[in-house]
Amino acid sequence: MVKKSRFRSTAIGLTLLWITVFVIVPYLFVALFSFLEHDISRIIRWTFTFENYQAIFSPIFLEVCKNSFILAFGTTVITLLVGYPFAYILTRIDEKIRRILLLLMIIPFWTSSLIRTYALIILFKANGIINTFLLYMGWIDQPLNILYTETSVFIGLVYTLLPFMILPLYSSIQKLDWTLIEVAQDLGAPSRHVFLHVVLPLTLPGIAAGSIMVFLPALGLFYIPDLLGGARSMLIGNFIKNQFLTTGNWPLGSAASMILTALMGLFLYGYFLSSRKAHTSMEGVR
Repeated sequence: MVKKSRFRSTAIGLTLLWITVFVIVPYLFVALFSFLEHDISRIIRWTFTFENYQAIFSPIFLEVCKNSFILAFGTTVITLLVGYPFAYILTRIDEKIRRILLLLMIIPFWTSSLIRTYALIILFKANGIINTFLLYMGWIDQPLNILYTETSVFIGLVYTLLPFMILPLYSSIQKLDWTLIEVAQDLGAPSRHVFLHVVLPLTLPGIAAGSIMVFLPALGLFYIPDLLGGARSMLIGNFIKNQFLTTGNWPLGSAASMILTALMGLFLYGYFLSSRKAHTSMEGVR
């Protein structure tokens, strides 16, 4: 018992040390830098200011935020519309087929998402696979302009983040008490009402978790807009990356990062509310 207790204490202590050194301390530096002035020669000047947060509300950054939210929201909606039926089917099919489909969904994670994004470039470019096939079939007269557009960025985000929507939905749907659905059907409830009033409320935590895991990364995945959108696509993630690596304005980049972190907190609070609502709904149905 003493050895087990010592091992547990050591494991917990090392984990807390790792989180403190590589998560909490860097985050505190980002929070500190967001309230300091920018200095061209020394990156930061140790002068307290709110100018970085005021700059966040400039028309340029607000336009970047608007484009980012529209693209991230569209990505979340499409992945939800595609992922929900797929996750539902996974819970109802034979176990052997289910394992194969889950494996096929997880296999892309074995390859770097950066490499998979470069693979999309091979598909989308003017002499790429898609245009070559369409020209060969005679369906188009000239190559389609797919690469370096918002459409290619949107497709890249959906392709990359779709598994992050499916997995929480699958976990949530798999935990459903199917006897509740059978009872509702036996009582004569139409399929649409069963879905809207039984299935959907009970799977809200999965929807909320999947939406968080898609929406927030869609705001911060800077390499997909860089590679597939080129200079035409500027999202929040690109803005933050440029402030740190290109212009060297760490305080402004830190302020934008803090805003993104605050959004994450709001979404996590929404997930907590949806989980509590789903629990209340389940108790009410029972």
